[in-house]
Amino acid sequence: MSLSALLAAAPSPEPGGSLDEAAKQAGNAAGWVEENWSTWLNTGLRILLIAVIAVMLRIAIRRALTKLIERMNRSAQAVEGTALGGLLVNAERRRQRSEAIGSVLRSVASFLILGTAALMILGAFQIDLAPLLASAGVAGVALGFGARNLVTDFLSGVFMILEDQYGVGDTIDAGVASGEVIEVGLRVTKLRGDNGEIWYVRNGEVKRIGNLSQGWSTAGVDVQVRPTEDLDRVRTVITEAAGLMAKEDPWNERLWGPVEILGLDSVLLDSMTVRVTAKTMPGKSLGVERELRWRIKLAFDEAGIRMVGGVPAQPDEPSAADPTAGMAAPSAYASTTSPQSLAATPITPPNLAK
Repeated sequence: MSLSALLAAAPSPEPGGSLDEAAKQAGNAAGWVEENWSTWLNTGLRILLIAVIAVMLRIAIRRALTKLIERMNRSAQAVEGTALGGLLVNAERRRQRSEAIGSVLRSVASFLILGTAALMILGAFQIDLAPLLASAGVAGVALGFGARNLVTDFLSGVFMILEDQYGVGDTIDAGVASGEVIEVGLRVTKLRGDNGEIWYVRNGEVKRIGNLSQGWSTAGVDVQVRPTEDLDRVRTVITEAAGLMAKEDPWNERLWGPVEILGLDSVLLDSMTVRVTAKTMPGKSLGVERELRWRIKLAFDEAGIRMVGGVPAQPDEPSAADPTAGMAAPSAYASTTSPQSLAATPITPPNLAK
């Protein structure tokens, strides 16, 4: 028997039966799907296209930033060890700075691209974005007021890195603390003090920065001598001592210029001050000053030039002996007729035998 004959022989269902309802619902569903499948397909393709473009754009921007950072590092390594590289920051510091900038830029690019893609996907679902954006704006304002110190620290750290105000290894004076920079962050800078202590300085609290390690430093030494010394001889001795120092290791690398004698800084009744300066490697001025004082003192001792505060000068030739040096000072008691002598004479006791 054929299928049509079986269907004709089968009893017909009752009106309102379950089969009719199921067939009707299936037909309605099929019709709804047939009417809306193009909309679904269009929405799905749009979402897929947005996601693919966002991912590809994010990858392309991150790769471009990475190549830019690598190019900056290669240019810093090219001048490392040269005369130009000595005037610039070292390659390691340039690398750390470029990596920090690259990390910030990559994070900002990812946030903008993915955030925009998420909003476009929500818009593809016909979701009203106005309340969401308004809520996000209110939440952003509340977060900004509540965490304003954190935002200030972060923004200050970003501009500090972009402007290259200081880096790891620099000696800085941040006002609230001073020392050697051992770690630079977007929120906190870590310093090592002179006594070994570690200072955690918030970037937003720093109002001014004094970098003692960029470019070059100046070593200054004040030499005090007696006002009777020959200034030309003093200049010659200091120049010879500084010249010998500039030819020896490691001072020939730390001195970036000749030691200059600027002249008399002050003239007093008991002393004269000669000012000596030299341009040095960044951060090495204190060591150069100590060594320069040491060598000038040794050169003065060898040349017979006495500095103020030393052993008092002795006469070159002994003077003739004074014949009155061993004589006692005159006294009124030496004369027996003086009132003082008569007053000190004991009274003779009376003779009781009479």
